[in-house]
Amino acid sequence: MAGQQFQYDDSGNTFFYFLTSFVGLIVIPATYYLWPRDQNAEQIRLKNIRNVYGRCMWYRLRLLNPQPNIIPTVKKVVLLAGWALFLFLAYKVSKTDREYQEYNPYEVLNLDPGATVAEIKKQYRLLSLKYHPDKGGDEVMFMRIAKAYAALTDEESRKNWEEFGNPDGPQATSFGIALPAWIVDQKNSILVLLVYGLAFMVILPVVVGSWWYRSIRYSGDQILIRTTQIYTYFVYKTRNMDMKRLIMVLAGASEFDPQYNKDATSRPTDNILIPQLIREIGSINLKKNEPPLTCPYSLKARVLLLSHLARMKIPETLEEDQQFMLKKCPSLLQEVVNVICQLIIMARSREEREFRAPTLASLENCMKLSQMAVQGLQQFKSPLLQLPHIEEDNLRRVSNHKKYKIKTIQDLVSLKEADRRSLLHFLEDEKYEEVMAVLGSFPYVTMDIKSQVLDDEDSNNITVGSLVTVLVKLTRQTMAEVFEKEQSICAAEEQPAEEVQVDPNKNRTKGGWQQKSKGPKKTTKSKKKKIVKKKPIPVPLSQSKQQKQKQANGVIGTEAAVKEDEEEVSDKGSDSEEEETNRDSQSEKEDGSDKDSDREQDEKQNKDDEAEWQELQQSIQRKERALLETKSKITHPVYSLYFPEEKQEWWWLYIADRKEQTLISMPYHVCTLKDTEEVELKFPAPGKPGNYQYTVFLRSDSYMGLDQIKPLKLEVHEAKPMPENHPQWDTAIEGDEDQEDSEGFEDSFEEEEEEEEDDD
Repeated sequence: MAGQQFQYDDSGNTFFYFLTSFVGLIVIPATYYLWPRDQNAEQIRLKNIRNVYGRCMWYRLRLLNPQPNIIPTVKKVVLLAGWALFLFLAYKVSKTDREYQEYNPYEVLNLDPGATVAEIKKQYRLLSLKYHPDKGGDEVMFMRIAKAYAALTDEESRKNWEEFGNPDGPQATSFGIALPAWIVDQKNSILVLLVYGLAFMVILPVVVGSWWYRSIRYSGDQILIRTTQIYTYFVYKTRNMDMKRLIMVLAGASEFDPQYNKDATSRPTDNILIPQLIREIGSINLKKNEPPLTCPYSLKARVLLLSHLARMKIPETLEEDQQFMLKKCPSLLQEVVNVICQLIIMARSREEREFRAPTLASLENCMKLSQMAVQGLQQFKSPLLQLPHIEEDNLRRVSNHKKYKIKTIQDLVSLKEADRRSLLHFLEDEKYEEVMAVLGSFPYVTMDIKSQVLDDEDSNNITVGSLVTVLVKLTRQTMAEVFEKEQSICAAEEQPAEEVQVDPNKNRTKGGWQQKSKGPKKTTKSKKKKIVKKKPIPVPLSQSKQQKQKQANGVIGTEAAVKEDEEEVSDKGSDSEEEETNRDSQSEKEDGSDKDSDREQDEKQNKDDEAEWQELQQSIQRKERALLETKSKITHPVYSLYFPEEKQEWWWLYIADRKEQTLISMPYHVCTLKDTEEVELKFPAPGKPGNYQYTVFLRSDSYMGLDQIKPLKLEVHEAKPMPENHPQWDTAIEGDEDQEDSEGFEDSFEEEEEEEEDDD
């Protein structure tokens, strides 16, 4: 039996094959994914948006401190070096002769297979004279010729070659190892052991350990686990969290603590500058002793955030720390939203009543604080302060105007061009053009809502306990696009029929929006009201005074429509509830045990519904994260005068019961809305039939005053009774049917015998 033999690559040829393929598998995909894109594209993009975003802090910081281009250069150098190594190895392999070839003595002697002995001898003489070493020939070639001649002339050698492929007989099976022989050489054993020990006992454990240490400290959203624990504790402790308390809790994040985050800094001058800012700001609740909310790092972060919201001028030494803190705020507030949602899910699944869920106001305050942090505004400040060149002193001229009294962004946009220019007469032409450019870039999002029950025969029929799916289609446009269309329609309807065909460029104004044609003063108001009723404009969440002003300007607020719908439609079917309570009172008097059993059944049903609701919301959150990981989160840059980093335009979408102040569906973080986006909000239907009035909220995480609400009416019906003879359930087995027939036959036979005995 032939043996086995392992041999190393003494010449190094096999190792080059292995190394070439290995380097190619790394270099080719790395070039596709890591090769730097056009570096001038970012500069071109910044140049194109300069007219709108040129006054933003993040834009100015990027121009003053451009991002270093060392990383793209290093990537190019490394990739080019990899390609050079790959090409060198490929050239080396191409020049390498094949060492292992099938031995054929006929090929060595340049003879055809089956040549006679005379032809073999003749060819051997000719080749011997040519390659004999004594006559200046090749010694190696001569040895091969002699071996081939012996293999073809000797009977035993020829038989071995025909049977085993080798004149010497069966050989050991050879396995080549693609490593040079010097690796296992005894002289180099210590060096090889040192390299192996360094690679597998030092470098690999350090890399894995550092990765593991970081993974256990951070969550999937790159938030410290300690921060999540702090937020969970204080949100659970404070069920209804107002804005001041929320700012305190937000500043307690471990991201601002130099002990847990190396990027956070603490300077000796903070002990002097921070108390000075506290005296300027006023009371910031320093009496309570609640660590870590009263730690120096948390106090510093809170003061810097409050000074940012008040748009105060701070010392230059604290500006860098304030910018670092503000960059962390959006992601930290999203973590607070996640914590509140998780506590709401836990509260609905717990049996004990002591565990109370956070209120809806706490959730909405987190979303409002995100808007405030991005725009650098306090809670009750006017949304008009988001625009450039509009400060507190000239804001009174706009908001307290005798004729217009503009309160919101929509009020300012819905004005005619001439009225808007006269209202902002204190601005120069250049500044006015900038305000109009920024105003036209603000987002305008519309919602189309459709509720249905998927995987059901009648998807529009919502029954008790069914899974309701609310499909919300979001369409994003700019203010300039929407109101250009509306004003052009208004101008066309106000003109006579003969003058409808007009060149649209004639009505183009400096601000870039189309102006309405002037009509009679007495009829413009009535016509404007009629037109606006046909196409209402969504209105942000505001006070009742703002709603009255919007109605005076011809704008129908959806919030007012929600209140009217609540008056017309009972929230939960009051008539049916009164009838049920009367029936329950009668049944209490008649039979107390039935009431107890019904109550137990209701509690059991509520527990089942809560468990189903919890599982549903958790699965929705998992799907949401998986979906967001696959899509790009780059949507539209946010116009923010005082935010130090370019912020993308994101939204929160959820359903709530405003009357009961409860959350119906978990907030969906819409991070991919460029033009249109479809979102599914799922929740179980209520446990009792009736008419229910909910509200769909769309809140921005970056802009103030652009939140949208829309009513959602649900008519819940009683579930249909299960049919007894359903065709799908008719699964009787033939054997059972035969058994039933035989039993019936025996019964009839016994009855006949009894009748005969009675006759006898």
